[in-house]
Amino acid sequence: MLYWFLKYILIGPWLRLIWRPKVEGLANIPDSGPAILASNHLSFSDSIFLPLVVKRQITFIAKSDYFTGRGIKGLVSRMFFAGVGTIPVDRTGGKAAHAALETGLRVLKEGRLFGIYPEGTRSPDGRLYRGKTGMARLALESGVGVIPVAMMNTRELQPIGRALPRMGRVHIRIGEPIDFSRYAGLAGDRIVERAVTDQVMYALMELSGQDYFDEYASKIKAMKEVTDASRQEAERKRSAEKMRLRAETAHGVEPAGAVERSTSDSAEETGRDDAAVIKADTAPESGSARTERADTGAPSREDKEARNGPAR
Repeated sequence: MLYWFLKYILIGPWLRLIWRPKVEGLANIPDSGPAILASNHLSFSDSIFLPLVVKRQITFIAKSDYFTGRGIKGLVSRMFFAGVGTIPVDRTGGKAAHAALETGLRVLKEGRLFGIYPEGTRSPDGRLYRGKTGMARLALESGVGVIPVAMMNTRELQPIGRALPRMGRVHIRIGEPIDFSRYAGLAGDRIVERAVTDQVMYALMELSGQDYFDEYASKIKAMKEVTDASRQEAERKRSAEKMRLRAETAHGVEPAGAVERSTSDSAEETGRDDAAVIKADTAPESGSARTERADTGAPSREDKEARNGPAR
């Protein structure tokens, strides 16, 4: 099978040599029989390093995008995920997601290991987010225990957007199985399924040391995408305005903003000049001005009143 060829011959030995995985609690995974491996999700490489260190094959579910890509990259992705036994799931929900969960039940009934990421997607910032209850439904309907798995540093080695992991030692912690047989027959009860999910997420928080945020990671990602889009649009507008101003300056055209400022400055200067003229016209005459007028021989107001008497 392609899974074993990739793990022990083509890729696995190189991964072990370069990233030297360190694993704690490997004995908590049974040598036979079904089990659910519930892991936090920090990096794309989680789905590579965890199967690498576990002797038995782990079947994961993954978003259907990995199976629908085009071109050479899409072909390689499709062949890889299909070859390692990954089950595609439509993360928009509905019948497709239900079919993937039914497939998970089939895997467990066959006595195999089933891997799942309760958060539903990679953490956008390294925190542990609220788990989805699909994992609890699997555990309750199958009667299989859940083994919490903490990927410790894969986000630092391969953050979102990075094609290949950085050099460094991968660290994985595997917790003890959690038995939910006390909830037998309660599959479908939303309160019970939420309680089961929260117990697993608490175990993951204890193992990983991550900060827990009681919100779905997919919601936080959607909000971040909207914020990033708005920021990019604002930056695009600023860049376009700078280019326009540079182009106008290069062609000898004074930018519109500069014209407005120049017009405003001219109007302000004209207003100051007019105010100075009005102030000069209305200011009282000084003694020197009156003396100068007397020297010219022009009769003053006082002289006229002395000759003709006070004005009536």
